[in-house]
Amino acid sequence: MTIVMQNVVSKSQFKAQALEFLREVEKEKRPLIITHAGKPVAEVIPYKEEDQDKLIRAFLKGSVLSYIDPEQPAIDPEDWDMLK
Repeated sequence: MTIVMQNVVSKSQFKAQALEFLREVEKEKRPLIITHAGKPVAEVIPYKEEDQDKLIRAFLKGSVLSYIDPEQPAIDPEDWDMLK
């Protein structure tokens, strides 16, 4: 189990020192929780560069239900005339 310490600041603290807090999130790779009246209202998280191919594959995963014969046309050749 990994425990991640989170920084917590009020909105007024964040407003006054936003650039410093953003640099800290970037440098330490730890989220920052912004509160209002002691309650969390926003979270600033470090940006993660994702591999574009991985994102596309993850998005498309499970989208093809079945494809029995990949060498055959996806639609009936007679239906191509409808598209004209």
